[in-house]
Amino acid sequence: MAEHAYVARALEEAHRRNPTEPEFLQAVDEVFETIGPAIKRHPEFEQGRILERLLEPERIISFRVPWLDDRNRVQVNRGYRVEFNSALGPYKGGLRFHPSVNQSILKFLGFEQIFKNALTGLSLGGGKGGSDFDPKGKSDNEVMRFCQSFMTELARHIGESTDVPAGDIGVGAREIGYMFGQYKRLRNEFTGALTGKGLLWGGSEIRTEATGYGLVYFAHEMLATKGDSLAGKTCIVSGSGNVAQYAVQKLIHEHARVVAMSDSGGFIHDPEGINAEKLEWILELKNVRRGRISQYAEHFRGATFTAVNGKTNPLWSIKADGAFPCATQNEISFEDAKRLVKNGVKFIGEGSNMPIVNEGVAHLLDHGVLLAPAKASNAGGVATSGLEMAQNSQRQAWSRETIDQELRRIMHDIHAACARTAAEYGQPGNYMLGANVAALLKVGRAMLEQGVV
Repeated sequence: MAEHAYVARALEEAHRRNPTEPEFLQAVDEVFETIGPAIKRHPEFEQGRILERLLEPERIISFRVPWLDDRNRVQVNRGYRVEFNSALGPYKGGLRFHPSVNQSILKFLGFEQIFKNALTGLSLGGGKGGSDFDPKGKSDNEVMRFCQSFMTELARHIGESTDVPAGDIGVGAREIGYMFGQYKRLRNEFTGALTGKGLLWGGSEIRTEATGYGLVYFAHEMLATKGDSLAGKTCIVSGSGNVAQYAVQKLIHEHARVVAMSDSGGFIHDPEGINAEKLEWILELKNVRRGRISQYAEHFRGATFTAVNGKTNPLWSIKADGAFPCATQNEISFEDAKRLVKNGVKFIGEGSNMPIVNEGVAHLLDHGVLLAPAKASNAGGVATSGLEMAQNSQRQAWSRETIDQELRRIMHDIHAACARTAAEYGQPGNYMLGANVAALLKVGRAMLEQGVV
């Protein structure tokens, strides 16, 4: 429960006003659980009703997306953009194309994005958007027609100084390309209104790898506070998409031993470890052949595949030193969290957004597990998007080495801010509190200084 009366009132009001949005409320509960001490020190936040203003998006745009499939039939999807908070800069956050997309999920992601973007130190507000369109099984022409229709409406709401979307689940280089082409056609201008663009036309080096790399850089910093490192640590990673792939690549570089990855069908366990050669095979499997992770167990001797159905995932029962959930929200249940503790997991880096249920987070923290919250540890992607915006404004393309160096610096600074704030508020090592409070103070002060808007 929230410790401060004002926090409790704002939380109660959030639940009353948003009863049909469980994902959003879960994200709010997680933040409000930790910010009481900061609100107590800053009574001006209550006077300015900062929490109530933070909980309401500045605007939510909802629209229909009609398009023609390859059989010339009309299809209709829903499109959204949640422009949540612009106190620190233009709205910034990805577009997600997935059948599960609804307003609650996008509000949860947009709310998280406010805090995440604040921690990067860049001038970025928070937003999120997407559609219930599913690119899987669609031809390139169908995806193009959908993206063009989606952008026809979205174009009037975005721009390099207003709102700069990026990719997310279901939105990769192909989709960004189609949307940018339509934006350019509609607006008759070539500007950095989207990030995640191709390297030939305004994109940034390391943007694809950034979230996974940044996750491992944060874990590196977190372990260093204990005089430890990733070298020799056995790690389990969920997912096999973009974030998971490059988290595994960087873990291998850090001499950790990754023994598991997964997809929606189940997980593979390779006790010998996934080395660089095996990872290259996975990259080809997932990115080129669009295959299933189960094929790994058929190809590499000694590896096994376990199909997963139900709420509890046996992946989290594999004994390991560290865990990196990189698949989706709420993938680690309370029971999974208890298994992780029982098996001696020492650290967890959240690569996906809100991957652990709130009861699980509390259990892990109560048992001394070092937990890197997503709003801090997976900020590498949006940080590199911010660097792409800077390159676009200068009409320049920075080297891979320069961007990787900047990414390392940003993740180092995010870790330092979280660690410093947690210690200042009497809970050293509690990165969840540190991230929430550090971001809240920055956004809240900016909102106060800009008046009641």
